Amino acid sequence: MNNFYEQVYEVVKLIPKGRVTSYGAIASFLGSKGSARLVGWAMNQAHALVDVPAHRVLNRNGLLSGKHHFPTPTAMQQLLEDEGITVVNDQVENFDKVFWSPNELI
Repeated sequence: MNNFYEQVYEVVKLIPKGRVTSYGAIASFLGSKGSARLVGWAMNQAHALVDVPAHRVLNRNGLLSGKHHFPTPTAMQQLLEDEGITVVNDQVENFDKVFWSPNELI
């Protein structure tokens, strides 16, 4: 597995339950600002990894852009709602309030 992908997964594992982050925030934290798409590719493969809460990673607008990589079209939304996050039309409501930045680790 790609070392960058492993780093992405380690950051994703740190996202608190009931919070979300973005592909770009993870890329920036890992010193690869502008590599949000690469983080997305890593997340596409993360769904097979049980211990990586991939449902907590969204695009910069809070859209569930990775939902088609889950077992069902509604699985990502259901996982978020199970954690108390409200999703309407594939977008997290109050995204700015539930957003978690990996920079909080510093």
